[in-house]
Amino acid sequence: MSPNFSRRARGELQSTRDPNSPPNLLGVLLLPRPDTEQEHARTYGARSPHCISIPAIGPAVTMRRRVALCLVLFAFAGLHAAAVEAVTLSTSSRWIVDDEAGGRRVKLACVNWPSHLEPVVTEGLGMQPVDAISKKVASLGFNCVRLTYPIALATNASLSSLTVRRSLLAHGLAGAVAGVEANNPGLLDLTLIESFRAVVDSLGESGVMVILDNHVSRPGWCCADDDGNGFFGDRHFDPDAWVRGLGAMAALFAGVPNVVGMSLRNELRGPRQNADDWYRYMQMGAEAVHAANPAALVIMGGLGYDTDLSFLAARPVDVSFAAAERGKLVFELHWYSFADARAWESEDANEVCGRVARGVARRGGFLLDAGFPLFLSEFGADTRGGSRKDDRYLPCAAAVAAELDLDWALWALQGSYALRQGVAGADEVYGVLDWSWSKPRNATALSRIQSLQRPLRGPGYDDARPYTVLFHPLTGRCVVRRAADDAAAAAATLELGRCEDTDAWAYTQPASTLAMRGAGRGSPPLCLRAEGSGRPARLATSAAGGCRGDALSTWRLVSGSTMHVAVNATTTTTPSRDGGGGLLCLDVGDDGRSVVTNPCRCLDDAAAGECDPETQWFKLVTSTRSPATGAAAAATVARGLIAA
Repeated sequence: MSPNFSRRARGELQSTRDPNSPPNLLGVLLLPRPDTEQEHARTYGARSPHCISIPAIGPAVTMRRRVALCLVLFAFAGLHAAAVEAVTLSTSSRWIVDDEAGGRRVKLACVNWPSHLEPVVTEGLGMQPVDAISKKVASLGFNCVRLTYPIALATNASLSSLTVRRSLLAHGLAGAVAGVEANNPGLLDLTLIESFRAVVDSLGESGVMVILDNHVSRPGWCCADDDGNGFFGDRHFDPDAWVRGLGAMAALFAGVPNVVGMSLRNELRGPRQNADDWYRYMQMGAEAVHAANPAALVIMGGLGYDTDLSFLAARPVDVSFAAAERGKLVFELHWYSFADARAWESEDANEVCGRVARGVARRGGFLLDAGFPLFLSEFGADTRGGSRKDDRYLPCAAAVAAELDLDWALWALQGSYALRQGVAGADEVYGVLDWSWSKPRNATALSRIQSLQRPLRGPGYDDARPYTVLFHPLTGRCVVRRAADDAAAAAATLELGRCEDTDAWAYTQPASTLAMRGAGRGSPPLCLRAEGSGRPARLATSAAGGCRGDALSTWRLVSGSTMHVAVNATTTTTPSRDGGGGLLCLDVGDDGRSVVTNPCRCLDDAAAGECDPETQWFKLVTSTRSPATGAAAAATVARGLIAA
């Protein structure tokens, strides 16, 4: 089920402002600013709908600051009075669900889109029309965008009221101005906050949800320990201003139907970081967001660049809305190869994958069992290929994401930046899109990520008893039957295909057989059997338990990654030259499609660091969706991201 953002005639945000005139500071220069509460009430009304109440956060916020915030809200409220139908997300145990669809699961399959760098202009507006980008996001199967912003956009009226033109020119980006004028002329003379809202609205028109992510306080690239943006009290990170800014952004977007959540802060870090201040300020920020927009998910990251939430095991978060009937609290984690770069590059990939995956579970995965959603809000890799650490890491991360059926956000959408770390037009090798933002940078790499977009289980996806899916994370494909007719099923060869076309497998212990249920009622199950080195794995009839006790039908997980699926063929197979002994592992054939068995690779400690095992990685993943079978599998069509 997709969020139902109904279509509407969208009035373009065409600015009537003279581009050569001084900027309107969101009303601050054009409207009187009362300096007393009584004067404010006389001027704007005692209960102005454009003002919000932010919980006390220390020293009293001055009346001048409160009125400035009201003026920002007043100017912003005039944009897009017409509304689209809203989707309201909540949590049910570890799942994110749609309140309007009876609590059916919504799997966040997001991509990051930055607006937090120095110009505070959403990336790509100088390369393609904003609506074309939004439609591209949706067409690639992403159902949401994690849209980043600096907190100064909400707290500094002089910044937020700059026009896109003036901000780009202030950073010497005349070429970017020309690009925006060519691709998005209606945005060029909007203020930064107006253009930000226009991007949100454009995504809504394409049915794409938005999570607002406060990435930094001061605009700029993130992140470093010493950039002054890392932790509460750092040079550019005033926690009181941050809480006010969160409340302001929550209020500004409270009525925007496709804004479904707010991430409080990206990658807390640096020498000042500590758990006590984390609890103090993150809980304040959460309360400010929830008070201003009770419908939004509140997403909290941890310490150490969003890699560590382990401290929550001993001390849970204490927020007023934690016990609500419909939860709103979500936690987020980041995972990149560079956190373990040396290990990925030089050590046994099986052992590294297993070790790092256990670390992810220890530092955040435990929250799933505690009944909270865990949002993998940043992961990604160099899409050019050739990076050994990324080529090993990404299949491992994909396997974990599939096994846990995580909500996630890929870094990143952008193929290039207007300005990054002083470089105009900088390339983004992690980008989904190419430098020109016109097409996918690497369609093969993208397809691997798209395989994770479809939910496997959760509320509303309990069509079948739990069964096993054989997921191949290197390709993002699953093991399916090539034969479609029942008569040939017993001898069917297997191949990698779309995961939505998978049959239901059962991995049975202690026999360690991998069996596929029969093609029809009363039909015996079919068991997976190795036929020898380099030969296709086949399905054999397991009538009368014929597969049990057969060494070539006894499959065990034999490596540190738990992704080498192997039979012991010692009596019939010559030992492998790279350490597999007499073990035959599931593998991909030379055609890149067929499922075969080959001597297991990369199991010898002495050679493992130089060996790449990823083609032999198959993850046994649990699903409760209705599986495709026989001819139905061949007829299955591509489904939407929030599946029907």
